[in-house]
Amino acid sequence: MKRIDLNCDMGESFGAYRLGRDAEVIEWITSANIACGFHAGDPLVMDRTVALAASRGVGVGAHPGFPDLKGFGRRNLDCTLEEVKTDILYQVGALQAFCAAHRVRLQHVKPHGALYNMAVGNEPLARAIAQAVATAGSGLRLVTLAGPEAALMARIGREEGLQVVFEAFPDRAYTPEGRLVSRRLPGAVISDPDQAAERAVGMATGGRIQAIDGTLLEMEIDTLCVHGDTPTALALVQTIRRRLEGAGVALTPMGAEVGA
Repeated sequence: MKRIDLNCDMGESFGAYRLGRDAEVIEWITSANIACGFHAGDPLVMDRTVALAASRGVGVGAHPGFPDLKGFGRRNLDCTLEEVKTDILYQVGALQAFCAAHRVRLQHVKPHGALYNMAVGNEPLARAIAQAVATAGSGLRLVTLAGPEAALMARIGREEGLQVVFEAFPDRAYTPEGRLVSRRLPGAVISDPDQAAERAVGMATGGRIQAIDGTLLEMEIDTLCVHGDTPTALALVQTIRRRLEGAGVALTPMGAEVGA
C-alpha cells in the first residue's frame, strides 16, 4: 500500500493574535510543523501546540524561519551562513525543550518560508541548514522541496548524516522548473479544496505535479503540506485526506514509515 505523510504548518499565533485553526486541522494530519518564535509563534503557543500534537498522536517537527515577525518569514534576508546555522539551532533547541516537557520525540525540521525557498539549489545555504539540523540532534529528518534539486539535497543530507524527506504542496502552484510560484503572483495559492485534493492524489500515487503551463512534473514525494494560514485550510485538509484514503493511500507520520 502506498504511504504518505500529510503535514501542516501550525503554532503560528502570537500573543493576542490568533492565526490558523490548529485544534481542528490537527485531527486530519499526521505531522505538524510548529513555528519556533522567529517568524511566528511564541513560547506559550509552542507549548500548547506541542501538547495538542502529542494528544492526537501527530508527529512533531520544528519550523524555523528567518527572524522576521513583521514579514512572517516570507522576506529574503541577507543573513550570513553562521547566522542561519545558529538561528536554526536556537529555534530547534527551544522546540525540543517543549517536546521533552510533553514526552514526545521531535521527528523533523522543516525550514519556513523564504529560508526554505532560498535553500533550493543553493548548496552553501542548504548545507548550513543541514549542518544545523545535524548538530541539533541525531535522528532528525530534514524536510525539503521535492523536484529538480532533490538530488543535491539528498547528497547534502547523506554527507551530513541526515535523512531527507521530500515535500510537495497541493495548495501551491508550480513553475515548469518545479519550483513554487511566488506568492506575489496571482494563482500562486490554491484555495479550492477539490482542486487541491485532485493534485494531492496525483502527487501521492504517481509523483506527478501539474505546473502552471500544463507541464506534468514527475518527482519523488514523501510528504504533502497544507498551509495552516490559508483561509480554507480546514476544508483543504479534510478533502485531501478523504480523497487520499479513497485512493487507497495510507496516511503515516514521516517519522514512522515515510522518508527519502
